[in-house]
Amino acid sequence: MKSFLVFTVSFLLYANLVWMLLTYFSCNGRTKENALTPEETPKTKHSIIKKPPSSFNDTLIIDKESAVIYYPDSLQIEKIKAVNKKTVFDMITHDCYYQIKNAREEIGKHWKRIHIVEASKVRYLLFVKEDRTSSCIDLNDKNDICGIFLFDKKKNPVLVDMPNINTEIGFYFQK
Repeated sequence: MKSFLVFTVSFLLYANLVWMLLTYFSCNGRTKENALTPEETPKTKHSIIKKPPSSFNDTLIIDKESAVIYYPDSLQIEKIKAVNKKTVFDMITHDCYYQIKNAREEIGKHWKRIHIVEASKVRYLLFVKEDRTSSCIDLNDKNDICGIFLFDKKKNPVLVDMPNINTEIGFYFQK
């Protein structure tokens, strides 16, 4: 799994670099005088791509103070790759790899009591609180290919912004 994540992160970094270069060089130098007229403007429809569903229907039960990191299973990755341009796929996998790596480092360094739980071959996350009530999350409803839920057994789990994990985790666990 580590080699896959290393590959994914490397791929995402490369994709991000390519994306930035393409964006930088995409300016075509048109000025107001030689801008396209409305008749010349190409009509393009941007399709909304939804993350393919999980290849599994299993449920992961979380009953400890945890940070649950989810990412796609191998079949989902192939489906995601098939519906995206290579540069887009590279960029999103690169972003996920580094966001997950950063989250792990932050939790390991400053929040050692928090268990890191991996979720890739499951569809549902069932969070069981101290009072035995539960909250179920269907990962098919999350359109991001990766993410992190925080859970403290007292409150409902919360999906947080991984690039801001150092701030988000403090807000969630210290309240």
